[in-house]
Amino acid sequence: MSLTRRDFAVLAAAGLAAQSWAGPAFADAPMAAIIAEGGAAEERIEDTRSALDLAINQGCDFIQVNLVASKEGALVAHRDNELSAGADVASHPEFADRKTTKTVDGVETTGWFAEDFTLTELQSLFCREAHPDFRPQNVKLDGKEPILTLGEVLQIARAGCVRTARTVGVCARLMRTSWYDGQGLDVVGRLASDLDTAGYASPAAAVWVQASEPDALKTFGKLSRVRRMQLIDPADGAQMTTSAALADIRAYAEAIGPHQDLLLDPTAATFPAPTTLALDAHNAGLRVFSRTVRPQNQFLPPALRHGDRRSTSPPSQRGDADKLLVALFADQLDGVCTDLISDAANARKAVADAMAQGRAKRG
Repeated sequence: MSLTRRDFAVLAAAGLAAQSWAGPAFADAPMAAIIAEGGAAEERIEDTRSALDLAINQGCDFIQVNLVASKEGALVAHRDNELSAGADVASHPEFADRKTTKTVDGVETTGWFAEDFTLTELQSLFCREAHPDFRPQNVKLDGKEPILTLGEVLQIARAGCVRTARTVGVCARLMRTSWYDGQGLDVVGRLASDLDTAGYASPAAAVWVQASEPDALKTFGKLSRVRRMQLIDPADGAQMTTSAALADIRAYAEAIGPHQDLLLDPTAATFPAPTTLALDAHNAGLRVFSRTVRPQNQFLPPALRHGDRRSTSPPSQRGDADKLLVALFADQLDGVCTDLISDAANARKAVADAMAQGRAKRG
C-alpha cells in the first residue's frame, strides 16, 4: 500500500497539514527514525548529558553529536571547533593566552579552538547555550555540565537502551575533516578506531557516521563497515541530488541527509510541496534522513512562520514546526532530524494513525 492523495487528505482533515498531498508515493516502510540533533536542544544545552538523556526519554531513536578534536586527536562532542560560543573557555584565566585568530574553511575566526587544548583541558570546560538569542530558556543551564567525550556519548546511548528497552543509536558527525588533515590530526581514522574499540564495527551497528565532505566518508569506508550518511546543504543541492550524483553517493554511503528545503520546496505557493528527492534517492538505493526541524521562524519555510512571514526577527519567535514534521514524516523518509523530540514523536504517530485510517476506509 502506498501513500496517496487520500492519505494526505486525512492528515489535512485532522488539522495536521495545510494542503493535500502532491508528492511521490512509496511502498510502506518501517516507521521513520527520530534523530535528536544535539539531544533535546530546546530544553537542554546541546550535546550535554542531560540533553541526550532527555531526548532518549522522549522517544528518539538516535542521538546526534558533532565531533571535534583535541590537541592529541581525541574526539569530543561540541557543535564547532571554536569553543567560546558553546563553552565557558573565556572565563578561564589560565586559557587566556590560547585565544587566537585562524582561517578555518576560508573564514577568519577569533576565539579558542579545540585542537589547541588537550583532552584533559577540554574536559575541564563547561557547556553554555551557544544561541541565547533564540534559546533564551537554556541560559539558566550555563556552566552546569562538562564537555562530553565520544566514549561518554556512546555510553549514554547504551544506558538509554537499557533504561528504555529500546534500541538507541548514535549519529556521529565528522566536522572540518580537511581542516584537521592540515593540522596533522586524523579524525576519520580516530573515529573508526574508537567505534571499533567500543564494539560498533558492522553495518548492523546502531550508528551512522555523517559528514558533508565526501572524501571523509570514502576514507572512513576503507577503515570501517559502519554505515555512512552524506549530508547535503541547499547550496550543494543542485549538484548532489541529480540521478548521477545520487548514484555516485551510493558507491560510498548508505544514506543522504539533505536539508529540509531540498525535500519540501520552501518557495512554493502552497505547503507542503514535496520535491522528488526522497523518491529519487530511494530509487538509487539510499536511505533519506531530513535535517533539521527547529521551531524558530528563521528555520521554517515562509508559509509556516508566525508574525511577519517575510522576517526571521526576532529569532526566538516560533512558527508552526508541527506541520513541517508531519509533512516530512508523510514523505515516507527513513528518518527526521530535530531538536523537538516529543513533537516529532507525536507527528510520527499522527501520520501513522492517519494512514491506517485511510487504508481502513478503502477496505
